[in-house]
Amino acid sequence: MSSTPIKKVTGKGVFVPGDDIDTDRIIPARFMKCITFDGLGEYLFHDVRKTESGEDKQHNLNDPRFAQASILVSGNNFGCGSSREHAPQSILRAGYNAVIAGSFAEIFFGNSTNLGVVCVIASDADREIIASAIEAHPELEITIDLENHKIFYGGQSVPCEIKQGARDSLLSGNYDPLDELLEGADEVSKTAGALPYMQA
Repeated sequence: MSSTPIKKVTGKGVFVPGDDIDTDRIIPARFMKCITFDGLGEYLFHDVRKTESGEDKQHNLNDPRFAQASILVSGNNFGCGSSREHAPQSILRAGYNAVIAGSFAEIFFGNSTNLGVVCVIASDADREIIASAIEAHPELEITIDLENHKIFYGGQSVPCEIKQGARDSLLSGNYDPLDELLEGADEVSKTAGALPYMQA
């Protein structure tokens, strides 16, 4: 059993500026008191989007022009800090399928890939161009082409990078480790049944 292969991600974009955006900014720790990840999307970037009284601040993620966005464009070292899985979970559950950044924290990148959230690297100059294009045309369609290492937008394209192992996993649909575990359920049961202390 495997997940659906991901060869391309297409959607509208939103620019979230800043380098070193850590996982506590992505999802503040006080919202992690949950049994499941359901509903975490509501708290994505909460403290930079909301006042203490819960009113919207001026932020691209609150801008109705970008309400239909499903691709985040951001800075360098995205997802640094704590290794909490809640950060990519909140991104996915807020409706985002991909992040374009200058670089990613290792654990955040791995957790995102396991969820099928595509994280690709583009240069500072190219991200600046994409961000400007999004600002000028919020309806702009962006396509991340994993097979060809390209980001297409408005009839133009720029190169992007992704680690080969993650790319292979996404293209083949073998990115979710739970799929591998479930696929081997019979073997797990067989091994467990042969253990002496499981015979009671």
